[in-house]
Amino acid sequence: MDQIIRHLKNSTHILVASHAKPDGDALGSLIAMGLALDALNKKTTLYNESPIPAVYRFLPSVNRIVRHINCASFDIAVMLDCGNLERIGKAVSAVRQIPVIVNIDHHITNTRFGHFQLIDTSACATAEIICRLIKQMGVPIDKAIATSIYTGILTDTGSFRFSNTNRAAFAICQEMVELGVDPFSIARHVYGTYSLGRIKLLNLALDSIEISSNGKLSIMTLTQDMFDETNTQHEDIDGLINYARRIEDVKVAALILEQQNGKRKSKDSNQFHVSLRTNGSVDVAAIASSFGGGGHSSAAGFSIESTLSDVKSIIFNLAEKW
Repeated sequence: MDQIIRHLKNSTHILVASHAKPDGDALGSLIAMGLALDALNKKTTLYNESPIPAVYRFLPSVNRIVRHINCASFDIAVMLDCGNLERIGKAVSAVRQIPVIVNIDHHITNTRFGHFQLIDTSACATAEIICRLIKQMGVPIDKAIATSIYTGILTDTGSFRFSNTNRAAFAICQEMVELGVDPFSIARHVYGTYSLGRIKLLNLALDSIEISSNGKLSIMTLTQDMFDETNTQHEDIDGLINYARRIEDVKVAALILEQQNGKRKSKDSNQFHVSLRTNGSVDVAAIASSFGGGGHSSAAGFSIESTLSDVKSIIFNLAEKW
């Protein structure tokens, strides 16, 4: 950690980035780190290639996050919540040219990329690690930073319901509340309201659910046609997989997401992203890793190019082992 802090303090222009299709931890960690570097009077650019999900647009300084960068101007890059460098998306080749890359993450499947790593797989969220780093940097945590850290931990622990919830999750969130965070306000933004389009998308998603023959696996499918029909975007899917995960007797839920503008090799083949969630009885990180993906033992994902029917067959075959 000391080496990372020394490089950050000696830097001129810092890129801070998190994974594409960001969740609350990716965005909370990104903003908290950016604001802390601001306090050190550092020139900082915050980057995420994807649109910001509507439920997180309340976060402080969220409008500073850019979707396009020129990597030639950076002397150090801080990658947050990325199990591998490719998770940041299309900018990966350019980012590799930055002289120093720092990898900060809590995923057990992290590939240990970069010149410096700050990885703690026992942390409840990357935001927990960022909180510790900010304190070690000697930066006072104000309400804006506290709001970002609190949101990261709240969402990545599923409101303290997931198995990654630890003592630090409660201790840090208590500390953030003491610094001015309003839990009701954040919960209202994150969980309180949905657009009509999202409700319509949810209806289609629920209708798509299929159950394996042994009842242990559920599959939810979201196609581009569904997004077009409901006038929604990929950022509107946040949390939808939980409906499939909570079905009685289901051990693993899979959400198959057809990618926008996927490169088709044939009429039917397309690019899909598969998100996996479990009740804790199956290590979905191991499953995702076997397909080139990664994540946590209880929440993971991977991308695959195939036909929708073949993707479903592959996933259904997994359930025969449980």
